[in-house]
Amino acid sequence: MTQRIATTSDIDTLIELRIAYLTEDHGALSADTEAKLRRQLPDYFRRHLGSDLRAFIAEENGEAVSCCFLLVTEKPAGPRFPDGLTGTVLNVYTRPDYRCHGIAGQLMKKLLAEARELRLDYVELKATKGALKLYKSIGFEEVFSKYTEMKFTL
Repeated sequence: MTQRIATTSDIDTLIELRIAYLTEDHGALSADTEAKLRRQLPDYFRRHLGSDLRAFIAEENGEAVSCCFLLVTEKPAGPRFPDGLTGTVLNVYTRPDYRCHGIAGQLMKKLLAEARELRLDYVELKATKGALKLYKSIGFEEVFSKYTEMKFTL
């Protein structure tokens, strides 16, 4: 098993892993939604990979079996992020046949090492109940806030 940071030559693989993750997380995607994803993702990865997006891949016999993404965001500095740089973990995914072997944990450790090298103030993620144990085992802590997470859909 090899683990490495993805490059632009991995874009097709990253798209397949992203769609597999989204399908598992949200259920079957409509043909229209999947087509939109396949149109948007190549350009997104070309523009962001290696810049404000780092993707990590685990491979066995040349096949990508797991991945995770680190999205770096620059913000105006504040008490929680005095250097103005934070990270968000996205798309932690391992193909079903390779789960429970520590692969995602190893990739997450590489991701966190990269975050330290980039001097991020913190790295955050949203965890499913099934992944809490993994994230806590590598040092993530639950966050309780006086703020309520909200969004406005356009």
